[in-house]
Amino acid sequence: MKTFLGLTALAAAVSPVASVAVWGQCGGQEYTGSTVCDAGSTCTELNAFFFQCLPVTTTGAATGTTTTVTTTSTAPPSSSGTCANRTKFKFFGVNQSGAEFGTGAVPGTWGKDFTFPAPSSIDFFVGKGFNFFRVPFMMERLVPPSTGMTGPFASGYLANLTATINYITVTKGAFAALDPHNFMLYNGAAISNTAQFQTFWTNLAGQFKSNSKVIFDVMNEPNGIPASTAFALNQAAVNGIRASGATSQLILVEGLAWTGAWTWVSSGNSAVFGAIKDPNNNTAIQMHQYLDSDGSGTNEVCVSSTIGAERLAAATAWLKANNLKGFLGEIGAGNNAQCITAVSGALCAMQQSGVWIGLSWWAAGPWWPATYFTSIEPPSGLAVAQLLPQALLPYL
Repeated sequence: MKTFLGLTALAAAVSPVASVAVWGQCGGQEYTGSTVCDAGSTCTELNAFFFQCLPVTTTGAATGTTTTVTTTSTAPPSSSGTCANRTKFKFFGVNQSGAEFGTGAVPGTWGKDFTFPAPSSIDFFVGKGFNFFRVPFMMERLVPPSTGMTGPFASGYLANLTATINYITVTKGAFAALDPHNFMLYNGAAISNTAQFQTFWTNLAGQFKSNSKVIFDVMNEPNGIPASTAFALNQAAVNGIRASGATSQLILVEGLAWTGAWTWVSSGNSAVFGAIKDPNNNTAIQMHQYLDSDGSGTNEVCVSSTIGAERLAAATAWLKANNLKGFLGEIGAGNNAQCITAVSGALCAMQQSGVWIGLSWWAAGPWWPATYFTSIEPPSGLAVAQLLPQALLPYL
């Protein structure tokens, strides 16, 4: 689970109920708590399941300066030499968030409701040695509800998405994962028809079947359905991708409970996903992991300096027991000494395990506010100055 910047702010009504602290949840499906945010923040819709109290950026009346939140770290630079017997990731990079923004605006307008990654951002990370970019998009913009998920693609949105994928893979020579960032929802309802979902993926994979550097990420964080249904939909997608003629590319499948590594066993995912079948034997289990108290990625305080490795331990053991490969598609944490140590510990444990083939940080993207603590968008995202060089670069 993580957050992304919605473009519809909810007006917080005056209420005697307790207010929610900044970065806390203030709404969403099945949420029953307070919808009133502390002063200085506003309740913002991030997706159907999660509204969050985001800080309000203020502009000085006289100077026009912007007030932002900054953090510092006293942690010493990490060194890969302190992580012995490790195997480097095959894929290492960041999420390039933006095309899934503005959930209340469908199809929306490019540049107003959503955006695509900046080439300069991709250049920056490739220059650092990263070779992977996860590219979230919204299904309803690609396959309009008027014709359904099996219908024709919206030409403009597909063209922009394809241009982004081609810039990453052809121009820069890196890998790009196509990520329908829909939580297994389409047009406001849970996806349940495996035949339709398989057709969607047959059609989409067919657009990129000749590009060996494209990776297919079946669905971001399925929710609100049984684990068995999520598995069946993922298996149908794998079948559809291979039927399209895309036989060489990696496929990433995701489970319930925000596909969390720390809940992979308790959520029921472990009971069904071990049976995933791919005729080309090139599928990995994608999990996500955040290091705050509830694993939501909404608080910059990490539970402890060792929480990263601890929250991955059970999932790592399950991957080994089932002879499967893992991919940590999202990880994020605050820019402070404890979190930097925790992230470094997580990456070290993953590279020592032999079962994790990749990782991508949440998140880059040109529209993140200056106060978003996991933003790694260059040049001034809060994760760029310290977390990037201290916790990520040593593991390239």
